[in-house]
Formats: sequence, structure tokens, C-alpha cells
Amino acid sequence: QVQLVESGGGLVQPGGSLRLSCAASGFPFSFYGMNWYRQAPGNERELVAVISFAGSTNYADSVRGRFTISRDNTKNTVYLQMSSLKPEDTAVYYCNIKKGQTDYWGKGTLVTVSS
Repeated sequence: QVQLVESGGGLVQPGGSLRLSCAASGFPFSFYGMNWYRQAPGNERELVAVISFAGSTNYADSVRGRFTISRDNTKNTVYLQMSSLKPEDTAVYYCNIKKGQTDYWGKGTLVTVSS
């Protein structure tokens, strides 16, 4: 079965950096695009970054130039490198794949940006 396990969240000061990881299993990782979403308190879940199976990437306007998504197919892991963090980046960050008609989600990792 598909499993997605996020890690790397925590408390960071404004302007700081964090790297999130998502370890995937239960499907042929290298054949699937991977996505990072986030959900702040009281807000809807929003798409942050995507990486195709071939490695092409795209970002939400709010994070473009500050966040970088990457993947390591040898480790079945997708990463989100976050820099120049702002308080408005505070959210639970989720890893996601779309397999057929089904969305699969991890349990998320909390990122708090605060001084």
C-alpha cells in the first residue's frame, strides 16, 4: 500500500531555512510526479510545489524563488528545501501523489516560523 512519511518540520526564525523530506513506499516512485501541499490554521490546503517523474518543477507564486523541490529516486524520497522563511509559511506540510483517481497523503509535518 502507498505510504508517505514526512519529516523535517520544526520551529525556525524568520529568514531561516528548513529541509523537509517525504519517504515514499508502496508504488514505483520513479514513475510518479510528487507534490508538496500545505495547510495553515483556518485555511484550505494549498499546492506549494510539484516535481514530475522526469524532474521538471513548478511552484506556487508565494514560494517561487525561496523553495526548491527535488527528488532522489534511489531513496524513494522527495525533498522541499525552504529558505527565507516567513511567518506566513507557518503550516502543516503534506506530501502527495495522485495515482489514478486517488490522492494519497502523508500525515504531515508542522513548520512554525516565529521569532
